[in-house]
Amino acid sequence: MEPKTYSGRGGREVYKIVARILLESKHAIAFTGAGVSTASGIPDFRGPQGLWKKVDPSLFEISNFILDPLPAWRLFAELYKATARARPNPAHYALAALESMGVLKAVITQNVDGLHQRAGSKRVIELHGNPSRAVCLSCGKHYPIEEALEQVRLGRVPRCPNCGGLLKPDVTFFGEPLPERELQEAMRLAFQSDAVIVVGSSLVVRPANEIPWIVKSRGGRLVIVNVGDTAMDHLADLKIEEPAERALPLICEEAAVLLGRRKELCWRGST
Repeated sequence: MEPKTYSGRGGREVYKIVARILLESKHAIAFTGAGVSTASGIPDFRGPQGLWKKVDPSLFEISNFILDPLPAWRLFAELYKATARARPNPAHYALAALESMGVLKAVITQNVDGLHQRAGSKRVIELHGNPSRAVCLSCGKHYPIEEALEQVRLGRVPRCPNCGGLLKPDVTFFGEPLPERELQEAMRLAFQSDAVIVVGSSLVVRPANEIPWIVKSRGGRLVIVNVGDTAMDHLADLKIEEPAERALPLICEEAAVLLGRRKELCWRGST
C-alpha cells in the first residue's frame, strides 16, 4: 500500500481500509501513547498543553528523586488523584472491542492511567509501570500506592515497612530502564505481529518506540492514528491525523460490520 495521510474527516473509506488491514493480519497489536487518553482529561506530556509545560520534569529524574523525594511524591499524589477520577473514552472502548472480537491480540501502552483495563481490554502490557503500586528501591517489595500516599499526606517520605528503604511510585522515572518482564513480552509480541496500529504516540521515546519499528521492519503493516507528526510517519502504510476518540470507534465499526458483529460494541468495549 502507498503511504497516505488522511487529515480531518476523510470519509468512511479510510476507516474501512484500516479495518481490512487489521482483519487481514494474523497477529495485530495496538501501541498506545498519551494521545489516547487526552479525551479522558489526562494531559499528554509534550503537546502545547502538555504536562511538561506546567511542571518541571526534572522532579521525575531518578537521581533527583533519590536526593529529594518528597516534592516528586507530592506532585505524583496530585496526578494520581486526577487519573483516578478519569474515565475511559471511546478510543479505549474501541480498542477493547477490537480485542474482544479477536481483531487485536494485545495493547502495548506507554500510559500509566489504567484506562485500557477499565474499558475492558484484557491483555495490556504497561511499558512504563503501574501507578497503583509503590516499590522499595532497596528490597524491591511492592505495596498499595494508598499506603505510600497516606505518608505523603502526613508530610513524610514513604519508607518500606520491610527494610526502611525509600519507596517510589512503581512507574518508570527518567533515567530508569523499562520494567524487564513487560519489555520482553512487548518485544516478543512485536516479533510475532504482522500489523500494528499506533494510537496517540509521537513515537520519540526509546526504547518503547522500537515496538512498532520491529513490526514494520519485519514486513508488517504500520497504521498511525495521531494528531501531529510522529517519528515514523515516513514508515507508515497509512496515517490518520484525527483524534483517537473519533477515529478508533469508526475503525472498530467497520471491522464489526465485516465480521457481522454489533457495532454498539465499539462504543462500550466488551462490557
